[in-house]
Amino acid sequence: MEQILREGQSVRTEPSGMSCTAEQLLGAGGQGEVYKARLGGEAVALKWFFPQMATPEQRQAIEMLVRKGAPSEHFLWPLELATDAQVQGFGYVMQLRPPRFKNIVDLMKRRIEPTFRALATSGFNLAHNYLLLHSQGLCYRDISFGNAFFDPDTGDVLICDNDNVAVDGAATLGVLGTPRFMAPEVVRGEARPSTQTDLFSLSVLIFYMLMVHHPLEGKKETEIKCLDLPAMNSLYGTNPLFIFDPVDKSNAPVPGIHDNALAFWRIYPQFLREIFTRAFTDGLRDPPARVRESEWRAVMVRLRDSIIYCAHCSLENFYDADKLKASGGNPGLCWSCAVPLKLPPRLRINRGVVMLNYDTQLFSHHIDDGRLYDFSQPVAAVAQHPTNKSVWGLKNLSSEKWVSTTVDGKVTDVEPGRSVTLSVGTKIQFGENEGEVRL
Repeated sequence: MEQILREGQSVRTEPSGMSCTAEQLLGAGGQGEVYKARLGGEAVALKWFFPQMATPEQRQAIEMLVRKGAPSEHFLWPLELATDAQVQGFGYVMQLRPPRFKNIVDLMKRRIEPTFRALATSGFNLAHNYLLLHSQGLCYRDISFGNAFFDPDTGDVLICDNDNVAVDGAATLGVLGTPRFMAPEVVRGEARPSTQTDLFSLSVLIFYMLMVHHPLEGKKETEIKCLDLPAMNSLYGTNPLFIFDPVDKSNAPVPGIHDNALAFWRIYPQFLREIFTRAFTDGLRDPPARVRESEWRAVMVRLRDSIIYCAHCSLENFYDADKLKASGGNPGLCWSCAVPLKLPPRLRINRGVVMLNYDTQLFSHHIDDGRLYDFSQPVAAVAQHPTNKSVWGLKNLSSEKWVSTTVDGKVTDVEPGRSVTLSVGTKIQFGENEGEVRL
């Protein structure tokens, strides 16, 4: 099939009036073709819609998005409209995706193996950026693993295909979503895409990332002989049932078929299982009861803070306060090597717990519950004593003085750049908030 734009062809961009030159076809999808291009000496991506997709409504939508601007730098947002008198339709210019960002499909196919920390960070970043989008009165309409990319090393994210974005409640035409990600009421034809349906799709996406499985595909899926449209409408629309529903077990995961779900569900702590259960029980039936983006942010931060390392195999496990209480203080076995886990010290602060591993860092939201989440600049880090390797401390990386108090009442100022020894019972005053080291 002949491509729409030829190599070296230039089109005009609006509103700047600059010339954008197509250099290489990167790929094609259901809506159009994407080219590597050059605009004002800078490498960019140029998407050109197929004629049947280049509707007046789509053009108005792109023009609106260009005017509004991206909610954050994590969106590959339309920067300029592109037109050419000799080519049917139109397109738009956006930034190129750096190669470090991988498709979530790569995770599903195990082509990449990110850490739990990277996955939790990605979940946080996705929830945070969709919150920014929704706070501008916009809905994405097609949240799925085909439209989100992440860095498996850092958890950084990029959200693409933003030509799907529309004003919340105003969209009457266009995309309904991606099968398996659409909210049940959209599948049933009872609702159009909205912020509420985005919340369901976001929950599915986060579940997919952490469990490497779909939350509604259990025993009922295995009983379907042909996954045609009526079967999909039933599974995802008229009769959806969470695979870990605490009451109805008829759609439970099947060993040998749904092993990813069975394995990962046991690894994660109870608080994560509880929020997924709410998302796919109450959230299936009652859209206003769905898990909000701000809740996902808090849960993903808590998941990061719960990570511990197995002393034998070094792999990540999770501190689970509920499991610890139920077992009388036994943290259990490593999920990978089955060696008994040993808990590191932990810091209880602001109604939360941070596990103090050798590489733990604290950020502003840890020590000041009024601060926004920001992982760019740590305010503290666990550090080993320079001469006594058996002694560990918490180093003050902030610009403010802390005050520590030991169990025997010794009070010490902890100036910026200094450390406080991680001794059980030591209390650290971080400004208005106090943390306590525990085992």
